[in-house]
Amino acid sequence: MSVTKRFFVAAIAVIGLILPAGLAAAQERLDVVATTGMIADAARNVGGDLVEVRALMGPGVDPHAYRQTRSDIVAMANADLVLWNGLYLEAQLEEFLLDLGQDKPVVAVAEDVPENLLIGSEDYEGRYDPHLWMNPNLWARVVVNVRDSLIEVHPEGEESFTANAEAYLETLRELARYTTDVLSSVPAESRILLTSHDAFNYFGNAYGFEVVGIQGISTESEAGLKRIRELVDMLIARDIRAVFVETSVSDRNIRALVEGAQARGHEVVIGGELYSDAMGESGTYEGTYVGMIDSNATTIARALGGEAPAAGMQGLLN
Repeated sequence: MSVTKRFFVAAIAVIGLILPAGLAAAQERLDVVATTGMIADAARNVGGDLVEVRALMGPGVDPHAYRQTRSDIVAMANADLVLWNGLYLEAQLEEFLLDLGQDKPVVAVAEDVPENLLIGSEDYEGRYDPHLWMNPNLWARVVVNVRDSLIEVHPEGEESFTANAEAYLETLRELARYTTDVLSSVPAESRILLTSHDAFNYFGNAYGFEVVGIQGISTESEAGLKRIRELVDMLIARDIRAVFVETSVSDRNIRALVEGAQARGHEVVIGGELYSDAMGESGTYEGTYVGMIDSNATTIARALGGEAPAAGMQGLLN
């Protein structure tokens, strides 16, 4: 038995909160636990009234470094279905989730996306970039996997899940049209997106932007002084005037970059705050997947010389 499995069994025994067998099945709604807010949002939209969804990671939480708490263990052990991204996004949770999947439905919803659509990871050999949600068209494939996972666990809800999924997928198609329109308005020479870490590679592929992250795909990688100096040289040489911070990553490196450029007489502004690995606050528009991507596209387009309405696609941005 692995260390993670032993910890899981011991924690459940100590807490003593696992539900009696069969009780979850008797509940009126399917109990779904998702690791990230983006997956939870998909499950809520597809599941509708037939599901109760909990996200383990809230606003501002970095999934690369997140470790399960005892309450997380209980929630996942009691759930009818556990959904996670996979592709090594939840690096610290992976062993636990794989162990849990031997006993109950646990689905890595991004890992069924065809390999030819994935971007390789520079940080981990044989792995792929997990940030698929940065491209709404790719994320639609994940939504389909969420739908199929719900149907597998609760086949009686197939008709409802299918109808809900199609309505949500149409919203994602609308989102893809909007983001393409506003981001294509950014002048070609200004399509350089510099952020805290490499979360935006799928964004770059989808919209024709060069993406530069101070850190790698995982926030666990470090950015040294040499990396900062190299990027300052790039800002000056290419006359880049705006960089971006992320809500789930410390802004320390970005601010060091701005200060380094200013010390050499090159003015750079922070063009805005982007949602990378987590959505906005619960109960807000930015706390939905659509609002998250709408905010990112609108912020980037306006900061880099493109045209986009200040309030975004639906007029709901703060």
